[in-house]
Amino acid sequence: MRPACTAIVVAATLCLAAPAGAADYPSKPIRLIVPFPPGGLSDGLARLLGQSIAQEWGQQVLVDNRPGAGTTLAADIVAKSAPDGYTMFFQDITTHGINAGLYRKLPYDALGDFTAVAFASASPLVLSVHPSLPAKSASDLVALARARPGQINYGSSGNGAVLHLAGELFRKLARVDVVHVPYKGSPPAVTALVSGEVAVVFATTGSVIPHMLSGRVRALAVTTAKRSALLPDLPALGEAVPGYDLMLYQGILAPAKTPRAIVTRLNAQINATMSRPASRESWRKLGAEPVIADVDESDRRLKQELAKLARLAVDSGAKMD
Repeated sequence: MRPACTAIVVAATLCLAAPAGAADYPSKPIRLIVPFPPGGLSDGLARLLGQSIAQEWGQQVLVDNRPGAGTTLAADIVAKSAPDGYTMFFQDITTHGINAGLYRKLPYDALGDFTAVAFASASPLVLSVHPSLPAKSASDLVALARARPGQINYGSSGNGAVLHLAGELFRKLARVDVVHVPYKGSPPAVTALVSGEVAVVFATTGSVIPHMLSGRVRALAVTTAKRSALLPDLPALGEAVPGYDLMLYQGILAPAKTPRAIVTRLNAQINATMSRPASRESWRKLGAEPVIADVDESDRRLKQELAKLARLAVDSGAKMD
C-alpha cells in the first residue's frame, strides 16, 4: 500500500478502491478558500468540514478567508488556481448565484471556470416580524400588506443581498407593495427588527432564533416550499404563497479541469463526513442542514440555483459595478 494511503484514517478498502489518479491524493495540505471574514456561517461550516477531512486524511485543510469585492475576489482566486485538487472554494448563494445577476461583468465565468465537488448544505431564511405587527401567520401578513400598500417595510442586509431578494420574491409572488430598507449587513437588519424600526425581515436562522426564543421577534414561516428539519414547527412560506422557495446553500467547488478522480474522491469524503450524526448535529447547531449528493447531482443543483438566483437578482433591479 502506498505511504499516502497508510496515513488516511479510514478503512483500507477505501485506499484500494480509490479512483485511478487519486490514490496518492492528498499528499500536501489543501487550501479551502472562504469568501467571507472569520466568524460567519460559511466560515464556521468550512472549519468544521476542514477539521473532519484533516482527521480522516492526515493532511491539513487550511481555511483561507478572502473577503472582498462582494465575494468575487475569492472566486477569482479559485478560478485562476491550478486544477490539482489542492484549492477548493466554499461558495454560497452569493458567489455563484446572486453575483451572476448583479455584476455587469465578472472576472471569471461562474460556470465554465469551476467544477462542482459537493452540494454541502442548505437552510431556509425565516420570515420574521416585530411582535407589534398584527400578523400571526404568513397569510395574515399577505392580507395586511394588501390592505396597507406601501405602509409595511422590510429590512435587508443590503441592495442585492439575499435578504433583499427574499423580500422582492415575496413582493412579486404575494402581489403586495412592501418597502425595502437596506442595512449594512444582516445583524443591523435584525437589530432594526427587534427595535421595531422595520416590521419584517427575512432573517438567517442563526441570527433570529435567539430573538424568537425571547419573544422579541415573531417567526411566521421558513422560506422554502416544504417545512425544514431545522425549524420543523414553522410552516413553509410556500404553503401561503404558492411558488415561493428560497434557501441559503453552501457548496464546494474546484477549479475547472480538476481531474474527475480527485473530484469524486473529495465528494465521497465530504459526504461521508456529513453523514455522521455528530457532524450533522454540529452543522445544524450553526443553522445548516447537511445535503448528501454525488458529483453529478451537486453539479445539477448548483447550476439550477445559479440560474434561479441570477434571474431573481436581475428582476430586483439591483446592480453592482
